[in-house]
Amino acid sequence: MDTGLRITAFAAALAATFGAAYGVGKGVEPVVSDTPESAPARHDSHGGETSPEPDGGGGHAEEHASAPAGGLQISEGGYTLDLRTPSVTAGRRADLRFVIRDEDGRAVTAYQREHDKELHLILASRDLVTYRHLHPTRAADGTWSIPVDLPRAGGYRVFADFTPAGKNTENLTLGADLAASGTFKPEKLPAASDTAEVNGYEVELDGGLRPGAASELKLKVSRDGRPVTDLQPYLGAYGHLVALRSGDLAYLHVHPNGEPGDGKTEPGPDISFTATAPSTGTYRLFLDFKHQGSVHTAAFTVGTGGAAAAEESEPPSVDHAH
Repeated sequence: MDTGLRITAFAAALAATFGAAYGVGKGVEPVVSDTPESAPARHDSHGGETSPEPDGGGGHAEEHASAPAGGLQISEGGYTLDLRTPSVTAGRRADLRFVIRDEDGRAVTAYQREHDKELHLILASRDLVTYRHLHPTRAADGTWSIPVDLPRAGGYRVFADFTPAGKNTENLTLGADLAASGTFKPEKLPAASDTAEVNGYEVELDGGLRPGAASELKLKVSRDGRPVTDLQPYLGAYGHLVALRSGDLAYLHVHPNGEPGDGKTEPGPDISFTATAPSTGTYRLFLDFKHQGSVHTAAFTVGTGGAAAAEESEPPSVDHAH
């Protein structure tokens, strides 16, 4: 998947103000990764047997483990996320606009399509209560745009997940801060749990994240107490998983083991992922899956390396744009 955005001086001041408020409200210190995060975040690939190449179609556990977190930088690998909409008003619909620029400052207009899209946009609040997985539209001049309506005031992080067209280009995840003005009310990180309910579905999580080592995450989808065995492909897979680290919102994106049509991957109820936590900490996992024509997002809080679970808060606000 792919995603993106940038920020001006005015937005930076607003984001800093809201970010500080979030830090006080949550009492969560940023987690420092032991993994160098100047390298681009790579996607874990489909399939059980994979090559060491980025997005090469499958991979060994050791190769999965080498992927660092992304989204902590606004510029990387010669590309920059230029966020044209650094602030919005909470509760009001607004057009979110941004451009991906190359090292010469030119707007990028050619991308590799990955999972049916040229770019995937993830938007999350600093407290990880609000989450959006969006697919903006690109104009001929390289400007991306999509309407957003954020329910709560505060600081947000925007992630652009994309791969520029051309040989030897790697997947990048660039991040920028977004401020939503309004009356700010801090929320606590939802408590750790191995089950999540969304729109009448129950998703069970088996497994966890380990810092610096690959581990398997198994998710089982059921409805009304019965396993869902007819999941539909969504962006070329039966499920997509995004992990965000509490504190600094480091971004980790993995894909399931197997894919529709490979002759061995069943359409539910189980979806399996291999993922590696870049450091000890607390993470939010967001699973997207599609059933009966609708996309749903199940969210989990998980700890690794003895991270303390947070207290319960309001259910996360999630949304999709296709």
